Amino acid sequence: MPHELSSSRTALRICPLCEATCGLTLTIEGTRVTGARGDRDDVLSRGFICPKGASIGGLDADPDRLRTPLVRRNGRLTETSWSDAFDVIADAVPALAQEHGQQAVGVVLGNPNVHTMAGALYPSALLSALRTRSLFTASTLDQMPKHVSSGLLFGDPNAIPVPDLDRTDHLLLLGANPLESNGSLCTAPDFPGRLKALRRRGGTLTVVDPRRTRTARLADRHVAIRPGTDALLLAALTHVLFEEKLTATGALAQHVEGLDETAHAVREFTPEAVAGACDIEAATIRAIARELAAARTAAVYGRIGSCTVEHGTLASWLVDVLNILTGNLDRPGGALFPLSATARTPRPAAPGKGFALGRWTSRVSGHPEAKGELPISALAEEIETPGEGRIRALIVLAANPVLSAPDGDRLDRALDGLDFMVAVDPYLNETSRHAHVVLPPPPPSQSAHFDFAFNALAVRNQVRYTRPAVPLGDGLLDESEILARLVLAVSGMHGADPCTVDTTVVDRMLTRAVADPHSPVHGRTPAELAAALTGRTGPERRLDLMLRLGPYGEGFGADPEGLTLERLLAHPHGIDLGPLRPRIPEVLATRSGRVELLPAPIAADLPRLRHALADRHGPDALLLVGRRHLRSNNSWMHNIAELSGGSNVCTLQMHPADAARLGLADGAPATVASDGGAVTVPVEIDDGVRAGVVSLPHGWGHNRPGTRMSLAAAHPGVNVNQLLDGSRLDPLSGTAVLNGIPVTVTSAAAPAGAVPRRGPRSASRNHT
Repeated sequence: MPHELSSSRTALRICPLCEATCGLTLTIEGTRVTGARGDRDDVLSRGFICPKGASIGGLDADPDRLRTPLVRRNGRLTETSWSDAFDVIADAVPALAQEHGQQAVGVVLGNPNVHTMAGALYPSALLSALRTRSLFTASTLDQMPKHVSSGLLFGDPNAIPVPDLDRTDHLLLLGANPLESNGSLCTAPDFPGRLKALRRRGGTLTVVDPRRTRTARLADRHVAIRPGTDALLLAALTHVLFEEKLTATGALAQHVEGLDETAHAVREFTPEAVAGACDIEAATIRAIARELAAARTAAVYGRIGSCTVEHGTLASWLVDVLNILTGNLDRPGGALFPLSATARTPRPAAPGKGFALGRWTSRVSGHPEAKGELPISALAEEIETPGEGRIRALIVLAANPVLSAPDGDRLDRALDGLDFMVAVDPYLNETSRHAHVVLPPPPPSQSAHFDFAFNALAVRNQVRYTRPAVPLGDGLLDESEILARLVLAVSGMHGADPCTVDTTVVDRMLTRAVADPHSPVHGRTPAELAAALTGRTGPERRLDLMLRLGPYGEGFGADPEGLTLERLLAHPHGIDLGPLRPRIPEVLATRSGRVELLPAPIAADLPRLRHALADRHGPDALLLVGRRHLRSNNSWMHNIAELSGGSNVCTLQMHPADAARLGLADGAPATVASDGGAVTVPVEIDDGVRAGVVSLPHGWGHNRPGTRMSLAAAHPGVNVNQLLDGSRLDPLSGTAVLNGIPVTVTSAAAPAGAVPRRGPRSASRNHT
């Protein structure tokens, strides 16, 4: 029944602005969102809300938000019709692929894709239509090391264990600041409240971070590690467990191989050996290891600060090694594998296909793929470098790599050299300004929402779905229809009904399901099953299919009490599916059918970590780290008035001793220089940053011409990633090294003609 547009009402909406996925209750006047509060009946968030969720009305109504497609003609982007925009794409992309080959068309996927229903459902169809391997995503600026380590350990790169926050007695947290970020690779609304509850029930929180963050201030112990040395610390903790015979794998023992080999591999990483590099006393390292082993239940959790460093995959691997050695992996109160309602129904435990790295490499520098992706740091060279397979066309879905990837100036120039570019983005930002066609999705309140990715990372199994809170505005297209039409335009099916894409996907899924002897629909006909699906739209029918065939599903009649879309719609605040439970046998997909504790690629990379034992910076060296803001998320929320100001500013945080040594005052401009260039930024003196470390937030630098983000442009900040030239990568995952970067800092008031010295390069720097 249509909404009465003149009335005041409330509507439910799952927040799409960070990984916490909190339930919101929106207040709506006509078609305008005028307020947002936490949904107290939401089965996961229970009324929690942060400033981002409270500002969703401002995001919805941002006057700079695009509402009409843009097409570049005579060098200028001008408004056009949807049909014209897709005509232009259909004329250009297939022709370029035909002339230059499929790899000449690249795809870039940004972080916001995993925050929308359409962003989860359609990119795979787009890649299938293009048949390109030129895929770049935000994963190689963030969590790819965890995907790689999980793939190598468990055989599945998406099998990521999360800390059982509500039941653990001891949490060791590295490189994460969930009181600001709301959590990452760990979907936990009210992360602050959960950590405080841990403390109230007598649990212990240890935080390893070079900054005394809000999270660190809550901890029983804060360890101010030297940036970039997380893997060394974790290796030393592992060494202590073996050396002092503190390992106790418990129920995991029958599922793990490689214990002796792992003990041998970490034999050199004694606490005494790593103490100097980490700047942590050996006695402290031993104490942390003993406490971890002695805890009744414990979990080790590492995030972006331990991923975006030179040994990010090794650090991610060692996090799970510690959980395994203490018997806390796949154990209540430890780290467990969530079971999403749309996951494939678990199969009987058996050896799988395993996980392979480097099935192909990038054209220019030979970077190995990981999880089907190439390092986004290599995107500029793949566009610039002549030769067969050079990227000539780019499709960018909700990504802003000019700000988020290293050396945005180089990428900015490279994008100008493309023959054709499509951007699906609500803003004309630093990247989309280069596009030949811009396709704007509607505001969040006008979109349905289901969290495919984050339900698979949640600290409690649950399922929630919200339909659009506000009808689609005049002249707008639903994001699902935009992406479906894009798939058709690049595949030679331009003009076909967009529902064709969904129908094709449903048919393929059902064909596989009926052929699977373990499926509840084995032997039935796809047409019969398709006719039973419900839903108003193609995406809803796909969701209904995934729910029915998922681990809690009704299986098209096999379990009448199981999940369907109709049942989910009858529970607008979601359905609680219970706490996480042990399920390691069904998770494993390695060739051995066991947890492979020391995979060959990991063993081959350990010598590089041994070299880091001797890698020392001088007493006056400064190392750069990033930081998170509670009122921001990467580069895409700096244009919202409700979120600007306060602590959400771009400053260089520096310890008072370093500021005094360099003659810098609070608020004074300083020039920061490193491999990729230099930026000038105000100093913020803060004794919460350890000496020898400076911190700049990520996602700023809104000062390029041709954008339409007026508030962001008025307070542009500087692009921290411009300090990087893109050559520092974690070799196993291709992830850009964004933390622990050597920099020099000088007063910006230096004499005219003075040139800041480039930062020293690490002896262990990777050039592959």
